[in-house]
Amino acid sequence: MKTYWALVALAAAALVAFDAPSWLALAVGLAVALAWRRDPPAKELKKLTTYALQLGVIALGAGMNLIVVLRTGLDGALITATSLALAIVIGLGLGKLLKVEGETPLMISVGTAICGGSAIAAVASVIKPKAHEMSVALAVVFVLNAVGLLVFPLLGHAMGLSQPVFGRWAALAIHDTSSVVGAGLAYGSVALAVATTTKLARALWIVPVTIATAIMRQREGGGLRDVKWPWFILGFIAMAAAVTWVPALARYAPYVSLAGKKSLVVALFLIGLSMSRSSIAKVGPRPFVMGVILWIIIAAASLLLATLP
Repeated sequence: MKTYWALVALAAAALVAFDAPSWLALAVGLAVALAWRRDPPAKELKKLTTYALQLGVIALGAGMNLIVVLRTGLDGALITATSLALAIVIGLGLGKLLKVEGETPLMISVGTAICGGSAIAAVASVIKPKAHEMSVALAVVFVLNAVGLLVFPLLGHAMGLSQPVFGRWAALAIHDTSSVVGAGLAYGSVALAVATTTKLARALWIVPVTIATAIMRQREGGGLRDVKWPWFILGFIAMAAAVTWVPALARYAPYVSLAGKKSLVVALFLIGLSMSRSSIAKVGPRPFVMGVILWIIIAAASLLLATLP
């Protein structure tokens, strides 16, 4: 087992040192899991994954300016709420229609609706999905996220979208913040500014959605006495507030935000590592079909919403 943990530590360090993208971290973890003949130590991996995910989400708050984000959020609150509700309702409906089991439909829906892997991590902390369910949801979202980064600027130019409209569309339809920023940068400076602020405002929906999910799940179990609140979300908000209103801390914001991203990379590696041959055998193509259909529907609806005055 010492050899196993040494391999894990070496792989995680390499992913962080070489600034590996999210999809590669998940893929490396999965490759190590498949190459290892025995099942991984589930309890230890679960604890490490939880800590890495929650610390990563908190640190990402340092990349936000709450004043700008809240102003943008208020201006586009109706559009954002409409898009988010559509994604979750349609996603859960598709999950039932395609008979996707477990918590995977909810996580894919939330990841599509809000901000990809970060939203999935937040919601997963309160619904406690099985390891393979979370891995499948993340895999679906990250694959489509990479496709969006490449395809959206091409589609925007083909349709002759203005930079503000493209920026709003990218923020509403592309899953992860990093790919939204990348697509906006490829389209132009105005598109980048609009896409970034709109996406950051959208990311704040992690808080009410996660808390609402915690309450609903506890009610299903018969009461709110033992609800496990996602307190790390408050840390996310506190971090954003600190770098916004405390000038002495603002200078460190880029470093903290970068550390958060690297923490999430490690978490994704650990999630991939938690997979096993038996759990993979339980996963079929249905979650991927669901994710693609949901993304196409939301991208089309988001384009209409983005063109509204």
